[in-house]
Amino acid sequence: MIWRVRRVLTGHDADGKSTFIADGEASNVKEMGSNSGLAITELWETNSAPATNAGDKDAGNRTPRLEPPKNGTVFRIVEFPPDAQWQGRADARKWAEAIDASHVPDRSSSDPMMHKTSTLDYIVVLKGEIYAILDKGEKLLRAGDVFVQRGTNHSWSGRGSEPCVIGVVLVSAKPVGGAKKETMPAAKKAKKKKK
Repeated sequence: MIWRVRRVLTGHDADGKSTFIADGEASNVKEMGSNSGLAITELWETNSAPATNAGDKDAGNRTPRLEPPKNGTVFRIVEFPPDAQWQGRADARKWAEAIDASHVPDRSSSDPMMHKTSTLDYIVVLKGEIYAILDKGEKLLRAGDVFVQRGTNHSWSGRGSEPCVIGVVLVSAKPVGGAKKETMPAAKKAKKKKK
């Protein structure tokens, strides 16, 4: 069963006074794959920085997609079922198609969740535990742990018997280049050229 979250929203009344504009179960929930247990609950989205707090439109009520708009953010809850429940299925790679992200999976990886986005992600484990997997290594994250994902190729693995629930804020970011690394900072190069 997908974990449900209460979402309380604030706004302003006609006199500019602060008020509550919504309080209830977040309704924009998408399960990725039939009965997979892999699900996202969209809570809020911004499409610019700085963001606007004007109006009373529900910015969480939109078609779920993985990445935020350019210069924007997305706030969501993600529920990962145990790997045994879904990763061996023939449709395991279809998660990306379900959220308009067919461009992010690492098709060279045998891991159906390995992917890279142009985002900076702030992640808090709310319930359960999950492994964060990178090209070089992995770390077990437990409830209360924080993970800052900086545009890296990454995946998730729930090796236990219970789902893991995480809260995530994705921030639009410039894509990280390929494996080539600059060996000398640009300022030093410029100084060297002047000599």
